[in-house]
Amino acid sequence: MAVWDNPDVGLLYEINGLAESAPTWADRTMEYVGEYGIVAVLVLLGALAWWRVVRRKETSEEAVAGFAGLLWAPLAAGVALLLNIPIREFVGRPRPFVEHKGLEVLVQGKDDYSFVSDHSTLAMALAVGVFMVHRRYGLLGILLAVLAGASRIYMGVHYPTDVIGGLALGAAVALLLAPVAMWGLTPLVRRLESAPRTGALVWAGPGVHAAREGRTDVTSALREEAGPEPAGDSGVQPRRRGRSGRGERDLAA
Repeated sequence: MAVWDNPDVGLLYEINGLAESAPTWADRTMEYVGEYGIVAVLVLLGALAWWRVVRRKETSEEAVAGFAGLLWAPLAAGVALLLNIPIREFVGRPRPFVEHKGLEVLVQGKDDYSFVSDHSTLAMALAVGVFMVHRRYGLLGILLAVLAGASRIYMGVHYPTDVIGGLALGAAVALLLAPVAMWGLTPLVRRLESAPRTGALVWAGPGVHAAREGRTDVTSALREEAGPEPAGDSGVQPRRRGRSGRGERDLAA
């Protein structure tokens, strides 16, 4: 079938045709990557972004915002998948191998509806959630999400428009519901950050390092981190001790 006769079906045959001519090991690799591998890598990118947030943010407020954003990423994926349930039932589109012959189907047991792709929805929601916290890891995640969608076409279990719809749904949920999610998650994360046992999960600032070393004078540790006080009475106000003694410094002069 020519691509221009029906672009959706034509592209399906073009991309899935690569599986027919590929060696068995390549098909098995694509099957594993498309089913599990890319999602696993996206989770790893989220963990790396968390490490950056915990270790690199200069203030606890930045760390709290970043940690809340990373919590939103898997929650956004879950919300998007739930929204996809009524969408699938409403559209009721059969899988491509049900209506079109000659497809190389690499994954068996897919008997539910086709539009939209769950894998594409999940992958893009996770990727966009990471992107809102860490741009570089997020861009890599978005590329991986697109690859996850392409793998579904390659395996013969989704049309291209199923994948496009899934990518759009995942991105829309992660972006549009983010303000509401952050409003609800930020107070929870702030409590975790202020608690002695969970604070290091959110922000490993100077105060946390001092506590780990058994130093009780956290204010002194913060002053060592900040450097010496300016000499003379130049009108610079002294640094105030931040919330929970973690040294959120004033910028007034």
